[in-house]
Amino acid sequence: MARGSFRLKKPRLNDAALSLARAGVRLPSYDRTEGQIGVVHFGPGAFHRAHQAFYFDRMLERDPTFAISAVSLRSDDVRAALEAQDGLYSLTEREAEPVIRIIGSIREVLTAPRSPDAVLARLADPAVRIVSATVTEKGYCLTPAGDLDLDQPAVRHDLGRTLPPQTLVGWLVEGLRLRRAAGHAPPTVISCDNLSGNGERFRRSALQFADASGQGDLARWIEGEVPFPDTMVDSITPATDDALRAEAADRLGLIDAWPIQRERFVQWVVADALGDDTEAFAAAGVTVASDVAAFERAKLRLLNGAHSTLAYVGLGLGFESVFEAMSDPALSGFVERMVRQDMAATLAPTAGLDPNVYIGQILARFRNPAIVHKLSQIAWDGSQKLPIRLLATIADALAAGRSVDRLVVGVAAWMQFVRRQALVGATIVDPLGAELAELGRRCDGVAAHDVAGFLAIRAVFAPQLAEPPRFRSAVEKAYGLLGREDPRAALSL
Repeated sequence: MARGSFRLKKPRLNDAALSLARAGVRLPSYDRTEGQIGVVHFGPGAFHRAHQAFYFDRMLERDPTFAISAVSLRSDDVRAALEAQDGLYSLTEREAEPVIRIIGSIREVLTAPRSPDAVLARLADPAVRIVSATVTEKGYCLTPAGDLDLDQPAVRHDLGRTLPPQTLVGWLVEGLRLRRAAGHAPPTVISCDNLSGNGERFRRSALQFADASGQGDLARWIEGEVPFPDTMVDSITPATDDALRAEAADRLGLIDAWPIQRERFVQWVVADALGDDTEAFAAAGVTVASDVAAFERAKLRLLNGAHSTLAYVGLGLGFESVFEAMSDPALSGFVERMVRQDMAATLAPTAGLDPNVYIGQILARFRNPAIVHKLSQIAWDGSQKLPIRLLATIADALAAGRSVDRLVVGVAAWMQFVRRQALVGATIVDPLGAELAELGRRCDGVAAHDVAGFLAIRAVFAPQLAEPPRFRSAVEKAYGLLGREDPRAALSL
């Protein structure tokens, strides 16, 4: 079939064509004509449509006031694709047996530079109770210290209160100003980006913006009245490509200009600051928690720590993907022992979080044959990832007097990975790439020599961890085992 030929044989997905969807397609179970926009979301990219919009779709089954006005800060692509589809799109959940559903929660798509008055009207509308965002870390315009970067040109533009705004924080603060001036209650503002303490960071930037723009009274109102709950989000969302478009058209019997896919697992944890909407979020499967940081810590240690170990050890064994690596009984068994016996032991009990259930979900995700997650991609930026994914866990285990023999295998495997990359002249994708490449070229395979060079990198290894002999000797042992002709010896630890 020629590329794009399937487009000529099927109608376009929209409200009128829903009845034509093929059997097995899961359709919205509510009347979309009754939906009322109660959510303004900035950044309607693939992750939002696979994640938050999926949850709001569930909420609409019980309450018609959770429809979404999706706002793109710059690109008009999403509006162009979804406007002709009445906001509808398909979501394929990737498992051995995929499930496809049509999401109906997006009622309108606005491009901010194209329709600034409409965006401000939505933000000022008292019917809007949630303002959320997925704009990546860059979209918050923060300095490395976490403050609003007042030197960015777009921030300076918005501080002058010249409309329309150019930044997320500029749009938010102007919308809050309009709400306050009209005497309306404030919305709940929810950052859904993968930033530690994302709600507090967003709140802080809004306060700093209001103060810096000469709106001190507004800043104090925001500080006292506007909730900014922290959140944690999780689900692997592969990019849309022509193969997915063709597959979606075949499964739907309809043409979807921008279908989305993700793994079936999806998680959204929101701090308990949702007020009257708490029950609706919880009923839709959102975890409303008193301590989001505890869930984030569990994710970093159990999921991300295991991912990094799997990546560096798996690459050393010649595997390319997480699924391939987990298909190796010795490696998968090692990872499971490490997560269940060593990593979980460093977590404090948390209401709503069952570590055994969560670990089971993580291992099932790793073994999902429908998700191709490249080990090489997980291996990027190791110098930044290891301190929070593995080294913090190791420090806690050492402080508690527990063994770290399995926990350090991922650290030693990273060192061996750097050495291999340097020896063949391959690129090391890392902020410290040049320094690591030079260090890798100096490695001679002798554990004591090579490990000492790595542990001297203070940007990665703090002295209180690197200097005690217990940690150093454990890393040297694992490094030596992984450097053998058969590195599987390390997997017996």
